[in-house]
Amino acid sequence: MFQIISKNKAKGICFFTILFLFAFITNAKSLGMHYYEKLDFSTGIVTASVLNVRSGPGTSYKIITQAYKNEYIRIFAKIGNWYVVQTDKDFVGAVNKEYVKAIYPQKQETKSANEDEKTINTDQDLKNESTLTKDEENTLNLINEQRTVAGLNALIIDEEVQNIARIKAQDMVNGGYFSHTSPTYGSPFDMLKNYGISYKTAGENIAGNSSNSGAVNAWMNSEGHRANILNNGYSHTGLAVVSSPKYGKIFVQIFIGK
Repeated sequence: MFQIISKNKAKGICFFTILFLFAFITNAKSLGMHYYEKLDFSTGIVTASVLNVRSGPGTSYKIITQAYKNEYIRIFAKIGNWYVVQTDKDFVGAVNKEYVKAIYPQKQETKSANEDEKTINTDQDLKNESTLTKDEENTLNLINEQRTVAGLNALIIDEEVQNIARIKAQDMVNGGYFSHTSPTYGSPFDMLKNYGISYKTAGENIAGNSSNSGAVNAWMNSEGHRANILNNGYSHTGLAVVSSPKYGKIFVQIFIGK
């Protein structure tokens, strides 16, 4: 049996329904914010053989990519039993925290008074440390040639960023990993922040190759890496090339825009 409802009553029911839905949506958003937690670490290592990265914090959300055992991921926050993460391939999503081990960056040792005194006048030492090796100079020239062809200004070496690139490259060799996220220092953005370097934009390219031209060609044939090299927003860089028993050479280039 159908019940006949007057127009005024129908309008009242419709208005009440809209109010209820609005209140439900508003409350749902407000309640969701309570589950957000800041963390005291920003790097994790995947412990599962295959870890699904989902579009939201729950198994009802679709899988957008996968991370694999011993892969490092950047962790932004925790929502319930899920971490909000960024993978090496730049996918951002959520993973179950039960399958991720937190990695805490190693704290720098406190310097003694004598060590502090030695670092007061280190401008010349820093300059010497930032002098490019032949491999680094050659690789930078190859990259700046690509920028010149594209009508962009050449990248300028920033001494402090250069030092960070070398630390990251050597850490990759010593740690036997290949990732944008260091288990020791975190992401390149963490390193820039921890070393007190200010910037407007930043990015990083890494490569394992036996030759300088091979590394640059590989970058130029990759959409994401090429975008970093030909990004007009970047003005300065640090570029490290270190020997690697596995690849021949490890390349780390950090870009910043001031």
